[in-house]
Amino acid sequence: MDAVITSDFVSIDGHDTLAKLFRARAQDWSDRIAMREKDYGIWRAYTWADYERFAYDCAGGFMSLGLKPGDVVSILSENNKEWAFVDMGAHAAALTINGVYPTYQEGQLRHLLNDSQTRVLIVENEEQLDKYLSVRDDVSSVLRVYVIDWKGLRGFSDPMVEPIENLYERGAVYRKANPDAIDKAIDSGKNDDTAVLIYTSGTTGAPKGALIPDRYLLFQMSAAPDTFPITGDDDILTYLPLCHAAERLISLCMNLGHGTRINFAESSETVFENIRELSPTVLFAVPRIWEKFYSRINTLMSEATWMGRKGYEIALGVGRKRAEYLLQNRRVPPLLEAQFKIADRLVFRNLKQLLGLDRSTFLLSGAAPISSDLLRWFFALGLPVAEVYGQTETGLAAITNSDEPNPGTIGFAVPGVELKLSDQNEILMRGPSMFSGYLNNPEATQSALVDGWIHTGDVGRIDEDGAWRITDRLKDIIITAGGKNITPSQVENELKFSPYISDAVVVGDKRKYLTCLIMIDQENVENFAQTHNIPFTDYRSLCAHPEIIGLIEAEIDRANKKFSSVEQVKKFRLINVLLTAEDDEMTPTMKLKRKFVETKYESLISEMY
Repeated sequence: MDAVITSDFVSIDGHDTLAKLFRARAQDWSDRIAMREKDYGIWRAYTWADYERFAYDCAGGFMSLGLKPGDVVSILSENNKEWAFVDMGAHAAALTINGVYPTYQEGQLRHLLNDSQTRVLIVENEEQLDKYLSVRDDVSSVLRVYVIDWKGLRGFSDPMVEPIENLYERGAVYRKANPDAIDKAIDSGKNDDTAVLIYTSGTTGAPKGALIPDRYLLFQMSAAPDTFPITGDDDILTYLPLCHAAERLISLCMNLGHGTRINFAESSETVFENIRELSPTVLFAVPRIWEKFYSRINTLMSEATWMGRKGYEIALGVGRKRAEYLLQNRRVPPLLEAQFKIADRLVFRNLKQLLGLDRSTFLLSGAAPISSDLLRWFFALGLPVAEVYGQTETGLAAITNSDEPNPGTIGFAVPGVELKLSDQNEILMRGPSMFSGYLNNPEATQSALVDGWIHTGDVGRIDEDGAWRITDRLKDIIITAGGKNITPSQVENELKFSPYISDAVVVGDKRKYLTCLIMIDQENVENFAQTHNIPFTDYRSLCAHPEIIGLIEAEIDRANKKFSSVEQVKKFRLINVLLTAEDDEMTPTMKLKRKFVETKYESLISEMY
């Protein structure tokens, strides 16, 4: 890959937009596999030639409807091949693509469609179509709706709603009648055109539409350091929402930039099963997924024989000793390296196969802070996980180095990106991957972009070796009644290292001590209850049982030992409702919304004071 990068211009192999690069890739790689998707239990492959045909049929279909450059096409769907076809088709037609989280409800959809002035809406199925139909009278910009999965809609008739096959057919007819139209649209594209509209997850209010130019996306294709080689032989499992910036960059951009194969997960419920059967070489995951891997091994060991548990304990001890040498940039003694190879052959290799990580060469964690203890555990197994840092507005800004991992840091700024600290120790960023601003929101744009620097809202510091650390969100810093500044994410990450704790929100601003709201890990806590003959009927009764409360209390006591008295959690309560991404308390990437949770559970919090 030949990348040309300046502060305000980026090109890859001589191409300055995604559409131009796609046109070249489709010609050069026509027979190579671009993506796979399961069809009746069988992974079906689609070549770059297939990708080109479907994408250009979408582009022709959009043009035939009269869409103009810059018009918005929105997708309301889980990840699938159609998402990729529509996405690239929009780029080829010089349009702007906007992804909508499939967990969004009617009111959120109404806001996004009106704010973006969406012209064409692609929905996955009948369920997602119903959301649009319930708000259509309040949305005047939408010209046509296409449905990916028409099952359940036989007999349904609406002049605005059609199966997506009609879009392909319309586009094929248009392309035949206008053979040069798509090439002309592609050639008209510019480096700073808005390619994608990404709405923030809305942890602090209504989602804001970040304007993402081609320059930003092209830069991300070259952002991974040489220590993480990515090639056309790599397989990526795509399962996080593609409307999230990180998944778009890791899946769609790496696919276009390096030829990696995209493999679409069947659903959000089958992710771990799909990882096991695919064994991807590249895996990007949010901390909750990495925590789940750790929990699964813990559960497995709790059910293993004495010999199995002892073997794991000995192997992990060897792995941890070796990891410490590597973390300190010291040469591993030959005897220890030999012991690790034996441990890997007898224990770790089986665990990696069980998790589906036996072929992995590039593991990434991002989108939220992750426990350094958890990263050390993976490293002990011989699975170094790089931590990446970025935001929708910045793209990938920093990454840890696989040769010199440093758990607890976010590593170093990627080449071409500048990071610095403000007077308040807020991390500021500038570089080619900066967004262009927020749609219809000049006030928010002026607040985020000041003198050419993006204000990230993250508080950080720089280690002696130049590595960056995130200490917390600026708005989340807790100042106790005694005047002590507390960074709650450090305490929360330590709590989430427990296999029995799925999430935690530490509370204590302007209060005399810290308390915590806990969301338990359902699978592991249920397993604990069954193993110890603890009766329960449902999730609520499980959370209420004294022995389960005692279990969580012991985990909090363990975490508290790592902190000073003022930083320790004194009391806690369990959230006794099983939350999913569809609940208001959660973002689509499964992060608890701190302020929302504190408000909704105010009575529960008050009990602790």
